[in-house]
Amino acid sequence: MEYKTAYLTTPIGIAKIEGDENGICSVSVLDDTSTEVEQIQSKKTNLSAPECLQECVSQLTEYFNGTRKIFNLKLNPQGTTFQQSVWDELQQIPFGKTTTYSDQSKKLGNLKAIRAVASANGKNPVWIIIPCHRVIGSDGSLTGYAGGIWRKKWLLEHEGGVRQLSLF
Repeated sequence: MEYKTAYLTTPIGIAKIEGDENGICSVSVLDDTSTEVEQIQSKKTNLSAPECLQECVSQLTEYFNGTRKIFNLKLNPQGTTFQQSVWDELQQIPFGKTTTYSDQSKKLGNLKAIRAVASANGKNPVWIIIPCHRVIGSDGSLTGYAGGIWRKKWLLEHEGGVRQLSLF
């Protein structure tokens, strides 16, 4: 079965949402320079979302409008059993709060797995909804975010979690 796709213009770029009746398998933000973005922008019409993705588009819109703090969606990200456990733990981080890779490793029961946890965070295919942006360095620094540190900073500020973030 082929996944359906929807696009949503957000303050941090065009979000690409993929999934089917089994749930959302991917949410990512496209680079402004991607061919896909050029194709979307050249279609002057509003792209309507397939029925199975409409609720995700609606909830993400509410999130970016500041009216949604908790997502209630059927998710279906593909990954290893370990990655799935890391992504499940990410979903326990409350809106507006942050944690560290070290704390996340402790909660998963293996402090020595910090690098594996960080790697699994980096492979999270469902950005924002599975909030890997809420994981920061032990020293409070913004480290590692596949979408770019500026997006991580924007998301954290949007959620009101960390006010005095520094890139250095």
